[in-house]
Amino acid sequence: MMNSHKQLFPLFSLFLVLYLLGQRVVLQAEASPQHGPTKLFVFGDSYADTGNIQRTVSNSWKDPYGITFPGKPAGRFSDGRVLTDYIAKYLKVKSPIPYRLRKLMPQHLKYGMNFAFGGTGVFNTFVPLPNMTTQIDFLEQLIKDKVYTTLDLTNSVALVSVAGNDYGRYMLTNGSQGLPSFVASVVNQTRSNLIRIKGLGVKKIVVGALQPLGCLPQETATSSFQRCNATSNALVLLHNSLLNQAVTKLNQLETTKDRYSTFVILNLFDSFMSVLNHPSTHNIRNKLTPCCVGVSSGYSCGSVDKNNVKKYRVCDDPKSAFFWDLVHPTQAGWHAVYNKLRTMNALQHILY
Repeated sequence: MMNSHKQLFPLFSLFLVLYLLGQRVVLQAEASPQHGPTKLFVFGDSYADTGNIQRTVSNSWKDPYGITFPGKPAGRFSDGRVLTDYIAKYLKVKSPIPYRLRKLMPQHLKYGMNFAFGGTGVFNTFVPLPNMTTQIDFLEQLIKDKVYTTLDLTNSVALVSVAGNDYGRYMLTNGSQGLPSFVASVVNQTRSNLIRIKGLGVKKIVVGALQPLGCLPQETATSSFQRCNATSNALVLLHNSLLNQAVTKLNQLETTKDRYSTFVILNLFDSFMSVLNHPSTHNIRNKLTPCCVGVSSGYSCGSVDKNNVKKYRVCDDPKSAFFWDLVHPTQAGWHAVYNKLRTMNALQHILY
């Protein structure tokens, strides 16, 4: 009998160890989801748009846009990939299908959807396309139509791009008078949009801080692309300060039940400036000079005359330029910003 007990004791000990290990695995599984997000929903403007604007409306569908990726114009406001594509890459999902193409390519619905339209803002702009409120309406309708389920939304991330089109319209209409109050209204509307997206069931919502508008080529052209406009960047700092305050308050309202439901700011200002201040680190040689410009002030990147003769010129190496046209980064520019965000550990908070 004693020998039997001696044989049983190691077996019991082994069982106990395996049981405790099993309990530990269960606890770890409960502490963090086993799977990351499977879908990306995108709202905003040309920094995130991957083809929602009609071909006949925008230069983004004309040569030389898309020459780096996918090798032809595809509706992206760059020579290649944009912010959406890099966020999708980080999430390890395919870049979501543009809303405009949802019925033509239903097999891609499983990756989410891109509702961003170039030129739009949180309010109406000079571009008569869906503003962000309407873009969120589109997702809400798709949920009502059962295109996306509650589980789909739970396993998703939303990317919100606010790149400054509201300010462009305001300043052309009103100048700088009352600008601080308008900045507050833009941020307040952005906050309302974030809350609404969360209310639809999205568990992680990422909003881009405003990039340094004063460093865009349309601003630096007056200095022959040598200096950023400090006045414009002061506006950006006000916007970003108010946005940070708003998002911090939203996160403070998070409950234990919604511990994975967080609002995250992508610090595009600091990441842009880091690349522009140290361009050689990212193999960038032309930091403020745009790669693609019109041959004169009456033309822009992608312009042709009535005889279809090109009225633009393109730099020899888009991969060495940060800016593609007067407003948008090249693929190389976005890639550098993406890498900087990664080194800043700004992206890890996107994952559950």
